[in-house]
This record gives sequence, C-alpha cells and structure tokens, in this order.
Amino acid sequence: MLTNYTDIKEWLDRMNIENYTINESGTVTVVGDVDISENQLSEIPVQFRITYGDFNCSYNSLKSLNGSPREVGGNFNCSWNRLKALNGSPQEVGGEFHCSGNYLKSLEGSPREVGGDFEGSHNDLITLDGSPHEVGGNFYFWGNRFKAIPKCDTIINGEIFW
Repeated sequence: MLTNYTDIKEWLDRMNIENYTINESGTVTVVGDVDISENQLSEIPVQFRITYGDFNCSYNSLKSLNGSPREVGGNFNCSWNRLKALNGSPQEVGGEFHCSGNYLKSLEGSPREVGGDFEGSHNDLITLDGSPHEVGGNFYFWGNRFKAIPKCDTIINGEIFW
C-alpha cells in the first residue's frame, strides 16, 4: 500500500484518475469515476475513501479488495478477478454491485446496502451468507454451486435470478 503523497499522486496520474484529493490520512477521495480495470493489478495500491462516481477494478488479478473505497456513489465492479472473499469492499454502493467471475464461496464482506442490482454470477457460491442487508434492484446468481435455493435475509426490491 502506497503511503507517500508523491507515490500516491504518481500512481493516480498513471491510472488517468482525475478530480482526486489526497487526504491528510493518505486516503483518496474522487469526484467522478475510477476505472483501473484491465491493468493486471494484483492489489489496489492506494486506499480510496469515497468515489462519487463509478469504481471499476474488473479484469485484473486482485485477490483482495483492500484499497477499495468505503463508499461508492455509482456502480462498483470487481468482476473477473481472483477473489475468494469480498472483505474490503465498499459498505455502501449507490448503484449496482458486480462481483461475477471470481472464486467466491459466500458473500461475507459484501456491502451493507446496494442501491441497484447485485450481480454475483459465475462464482463458487454455495450460500448467500454475508449478503447485503438491502438490495434496491435484482439479485443475479446464475452459474453457482447451489444444491438448493439458499436462505436469504436480504431485503430485495427486485427479483432473485438463479
């Protein structure tokens, strides 16, 4: 994890991230979108605090979501990485949450609230333990390893798709 102001700034600039503030704590706030997808990242080397737009870290080699913002105003996409858990994911996502194509066995560590759809297809899920408290849209879980329809305590304003 980068902690030096100059190193953080150089990385953000190299990733073409704009409209950011490096806070005194070394965390980063972005007014707009962050797209660090398809960069062969094995980790997110800075700690984002809030992203007011979308945050896309899909199609990398991430094994952890450490460094992800605590809050995302738009959509959050961590699909097609090497994640076995969602620890480190944002706690609140205003839009959609995508975590398809990983190696997840449960949803432990997922956000508390997702304003739009929750897409968790093509994982190794056998349970929905750890799922968000509330999902504003649909819940998608095609291509998982459920042996039966699992118990789900999530408040879903849309439908569940198996």
